Order: sequence, then structure tokens, then C-alpha cells
Amino acid sequence: MSRSFQAAAVGAGTATVVTVGLMFAMRGYLVRTQTPPTPAQEQPSKSPTSSHSFLFPHFPAIIADHIPAGEKTNGHGIPVQPPVPPAAPALPPILVQSGPLSFSPLVRNVIPAVVNIAITQNSPDGHDHMPPQIKGTPLEKRYHDRMKRKQEEMVGAGSGFIVDASGIIVTNRHVVGGADKVVVSLSNGHEMPARLLGADPLTDIAVIKVDSPDPLPYVAWGDSRQTEIGDWILVAGNPFGFGSSVTAGIVSAVGRDLGIGSLDDFIQLDAPINPGNSGGPAFNMRGQVVAVNAAIVTPAGGSVGIGFGIPSEIVAPIVAEIEATGHAEHGWLGITLDDGETQVGIDSVDTGGPGQKGGLRRGDIVKQVDGVPVGSARMLLRSIAAARPDTILTFTVLRNKLIQTLPVHVGHRPPESDD
Repeated sequence: MSRSFQAAAVGAGTATVVTVGLMFAMRGYLVRTQTPPTPAQEQPSKSPTSSHSFLFPHFPAIIADHIPAGEKTNGHGIPVQPPVPPAAPALPPILVQSGPLSFSPLVRNVIPAVVNIAITQNSPDGHDHMPPQIKGTPLEKRYHDRMKRKQEEMVGAGSGFIVDASGIIVTNRHVVGGADKVVVSLSNGHEMPARLLGADPLTDIAVIKVDSPDPLPYVAWGDSRQTEIGDWILVAGNPFGFGSSVTAGIVSAVGRDLGIGSLDDFIQLDAPINPGNSGGPAFNMRGQVVAVNAAIVTPAGGSVGIGFGIPSEIVAPIVAEIEATGHAEHGWLGITLDDGETQVGIDSVDTGGPGQKGGLRRGDIVKQVDGVPVGSARMLLRSIAAARPDTILTFTVLRNKLIQTLPVHVGHRPPESDD
């Protein structure tokens, strides 16, 4: 090899320069071996760096003499590359195509209808009874200042949301229950007094109303039955008295039974919910309310990512009934159930109750109600509680190995009833 070529190869320091040299050398060999020489080509070059044959005098022999036995070559004696292996198996389709880059468009659309609720209640003994939900929050100082001026009042806080432009607001019963004064603050800071239209102890739902000279922003109900585990959820409210706040997460579970009442059917959320969020809404990605924040599981008073909302399929009819009549009615039969591993039996029947009058007996195995199979005692209790009084539920029961169909008139639920 000439010194000039050695300098070029070493100076470049890359495989690219050497490879290009080899390619040109091969090209020169192929041209000379395939094309009849012309007189000009028959004259050897006097310059040692101008001829590929001089740079690589034995290169053609290396290609021709070292082809492995059995390897395929083309018409020029050059080995043929093996075929490309078949493509790898296709991956499963992406189930989550995209997520919201920002929740801000949703927040802007719904937050004007979310309100903060402050309540005052007379303290007959004049003692300082600080509500636990405001301890350690900005409302604590406000509470102490007010107590110094007026010993007969104490303060609580919660959330709510407007469902009608006339000023109908939904919240939890435990937020406004027993309050002597309720003040609603809009997202723009405007405060208005509110009055209680009615409350339902069984579902912990309350409806209050404010009187506004102008129509108020409001939100619509969504169908909680369409909410699935893994769906995005946006929670809005008044945590720890900090004012309008939003958090986001997913639906962790549905159909949770907390043992609070017959209509327990909570949606579990992992969006942070804290004291003060009670009564606030949980939105789907369409800006519809699919749950009302009601409870949290916490060992230390703060969110640990386990919150519960009352599904809109339960709340919306209750709100409509309270708005129309001032109260909510729930069905009652006066029966006690025995939830076995494979069947639901009637353990006892109240004397003179709707269940006994309808023909239900102790020991009956309930198979269906209105044609719907009964899978658990909790499911049956929900069906009874959700039924309107004075309507008829058709029970299909197994008694003494015989199937019987019994029309049972639903009674009015006594205030003290727990079943």
C-alpha cells in the first residue's frame, strides 16, 4: 500500500473511508473484468495512486477464492445476502389511545357551578366546640375569632354543586344537617344565604337553595351506570376550607358496600378527597356529575387515595323528589334476610308489616324480584329501599321445594328503620 493511501485511511480514523475505498476497488475490478479493454485502458498508469489495481492488486482474487462452499452467488460471483426473516408477531392493540393533556378545559367548564358551603349552629352551652373538619385549616382562625365575639356559634364547612339555574344545590346531609345558618360561596367569591329544602338520611343527600337575581351556572347529571373501573374522574370541592380545588384520578371500584345504609352502592375513587370535599361533585370527562363525594378511608385525617362517592343513579331521583316534595320516600317490607353462600333466605317477618301482608314467610328462599335474579341480601335490600312506597314488587320464592309467586305491596319506611 502506498504511503499516501495509508495516511488517508489512518487520518480518517473511521470505517467509512476504508469501506468507500474497498467499494471503489471492487467497482474498478468489475468494470475491468466485464468490459473489453480499450487501447487507453491497456496502457498502465505510471502514477501508483491513480489505479485501483495497484492499490489492491490481489483484491479480486480474495473475493473469488474465498466463497464458502454451498453459498449462493450472483452472476458476478458475489455472495447473495440471505432473505430477511419474517416480521415479528404483531403487538396487541393499544387500549388507551390517549389521555387528556390538561384538565383545564373541563375545569373551566364545571368549576363555576361548584360551591363552598359554610354553616353555623347555635351552641346552647356556650363552649368552644370546634368541628374536626376545620381543625388545622385556614378556617380555624376564623372560627376562634368568631367565637371570641359571639360564643353561641360554631362553624362547619363543606361543598356542593348547582344543578339548576334557579339556585338548586346538592350536598351531603351531614354537611348541612342541624345547621341554623347556611352560606354558599360561588367560585367568584360571591356569598349568598341558602335555605334547606330537604334531606334524606338513608342516602346522606341534602338539597338547599339560594335566591339569585340572575341565572346561575349549573352542571348536568351523568349516567353512573356507564362508569367503568379505570375511567378518569375529576373531583371538585372545598378541602380543608381552602376554597375551590380540583383533583383527578380514576375509578378504583364500583358497588362498594360501607355498611352505612340499605342503599350502599358507592363508587370508589382514587382522586384525593379530604375533609371539606363532602357534598362536592365527581365529574366524568364530559363534565357530567356521576357521583357525590361522601366518605373517605383515612388513618390520619387526610387522603390516602381511597374515597367514595354516591352514584348519580341513586342521587338524581332523590334530588328530584326532595325538590318536588321536600323529602324522599323509601320502600320497606319489614323483613330480615339471611345471606347464605348460595341463596338469600328470609330469617324473620315483622308482624303486621308489608312483607307479612304480602304473603312472605320465615324460611322462604328469595329467587327473583320483578324477574331479576337475587344474588345477595344487599342487592335485595337495595331493591326494596329504592322502590316507591305503595308500588308492588313481585317476589319469586322457594317454599317447601315449591316455587311461588307473590305480589307484595311496598310500605313506607319508618324513620327508625335500619333494614
